[in-house]
Amino acid sequence: MSSASTPQAIVATDAAVLYRLASLAVRATAATTAQRDILTIIMGAFSADSGSLALLSAESGQLEISVQQGLPADAGKFALRPGQGITGWVALHTKALLVPDVATETRYISARPNVRCEMAAPLIAEGRTIGVINLDADRCGAFDEAALMRLQRFADEAGAVLHRLWQLERLRSNATQLTTLVELGHSLVTQLAPEELLATLTQSGRSLFNARLCLLHDYDPTRRELRLHAWSATGDSAAARLTLPPATVSVDLALLAAVIRSGKVMEFQNIDGPGYSEAGDLPRDRTLCSALAAPLMLDGLPTGVLTIFYDQAHRFNDHEKRLATALASFAAVALQNARLYARIFHTEEVLRKNETLTTLGLLAAEIAHEIRNPLTVIKLLHGTLGLDFSPADPRRRDLAVITDKITQLETIVTRVLSFGRTSSALHARWALSEILDDTLVLLRAKLAQANVQCHYANPERVLYLNGNKGQLQQVLLNLILNAVQAMPQGGHLTLRHSVEGTRLQLEVTDTGSGIPAAIQPRIFESFLSGRADGTGLGLAIAQRIMKDHQGELTLAATGPQGTTMRLTLPLLPV
Repeated sequence: MSSASTPQAIVATDAAVLYRLASLAVRATAATTAQRDILTIIMGAFSADSGSLALLSAESGQLEISVQQGLPADAGKFALRPGQGITGWVALHTKALLVPDVATETRYISARPNVRCEMAAPLIAEGRTIGVINLDADRCGAFDEAALMRLQRFADEAGAVLHRLWQLERLRSNATQLTTLVELGHSLVTQLAPEELLATLTQSGRSLFNARLCLLHDYDPTRRELRLHAWSATGDSAAARLTLPPATVSVDLALLAAVIRSGKVMEFQNIDGPGYSEAGDLPRDRTLCSALAAPLMLDGLPTGVLTIFYDQAHRFNDHEKRLATALASFAAVALQNARLYARIFHTEEVLRKNETLTTLGLLAAEIAHEIRNPLTVIKLLHGTLGLDFSPADPRRRDLAVITDKITQLETIVTRVLSFGRTSSALHARWALSEILDDTLVLLRAKLAQANVQCHYANPERVLYLNGNKGQLQQVLLNLILNAVQAMPQGGHLTLRHSVEGTRLQLEVTDTGSGIPAAIQPRIFESFLSGRADGTGLGLAIAQRIMKDHQGELTLAATGPQGTTMRLTLPLLPV
């Protein structure tokens, strides 16, 4: 538009320009695309031959050209400090500036040789400068003070538009981050495979930060070592040309030791420089520039470090540091769960071995019991034979050996039977709730793996039993594991208790397919099993344990809707 335009035309044009700028807040898909539209709209309102929109970089603190028109292609490669050049002066003083003749302006830095006149106005949002818009002309005096005032009005609107678009992008990003965090929290509760969970967590961390690499180390305070537990990179390590750090690094050689010691989020810049070459826990990749590390804290103690890596210079803001802290909290819980699950699975394995030993003990006891009866007959008959050979007769020695071996066999049988018998000295006073709670804790991972939901309400008053806690738990473990086996697609497990006089009744009910009618009368017999991998001794052992506790184990009900096993035990007075 020429300077000869009428004031009415200028007002109409300005209104149209302001409307087009304001509508970008609704029409633009992203702030980056809006920047080009902003420059095009504003340049169209003036007789400008070139122009640029420069933004203040949060990482470098310098003015960097975001979009330009009419300038050389390489014009966007250099940056200006606030105060440097006309653009830098405008950014530093937050004030528009007109230079009618750049030849007389010492602050002018040439970006195009034919420029003779320049004006610039700051882009302001929430009271702070976010950038500068520059317009150039190839003749002196092309712009006047009126044009500068118009440019400032347009810049004010453009700054507000960019600020709204950035806010919208930030809200979208926050929504995505929140969704990811919620999904991670859900995985933390439902996913039992710790290695998969930690891999998912590092992948989510890299994605949330749009980073090149995410590493998760756990920390062993006893050995003072950091161990690489999980990682995620853009592509595999070979494709990404990454050399990951060693699996285990001494804290004395680790950069992340500072995070362990402080227990706070820390950022590291220029990690590709020589000052970081001795750090044993950093990837050997010269393209990685910046890192943000957050400690994994449990009960106030560091258990590991989550580290985000960028392949370009990046200064982390408070929001990113809070996000890294949240991810590290998830990672700390995941690591703790991994350790707890490993402990639970180890305990389950021990229980399985104990069950095998108990089975062998029962088998030995049954064999000894069956041997004792004929052995007693042999001993009685041998004693009544009245054999008495002369000292010179070799059969006298054979008879003495036979008598000695019969006595030895009787001693062995007695010892086996005594070992298999439950000693009342091992019995103690136990609360029913304590026995059940400890048992369900042991089986928590197993139930979750099998997608079985457990329903149990502790008694309103404390109910005491006299017994061997380990053996009573063995009975419950056997019944619950049988119930889980009966529900291969998952289901519900319900424990109910009732009191009748001085006796407790505890029922274990599943929603499985029931026990086949053919084996129902014989389920407590040894070596009878409805499963191909079963020993057939579980219920027989459980029944014997219950009898040793003056109790009883019975099949209360079974059918297509499920099975109920009932335990009956004497109660101790409160």
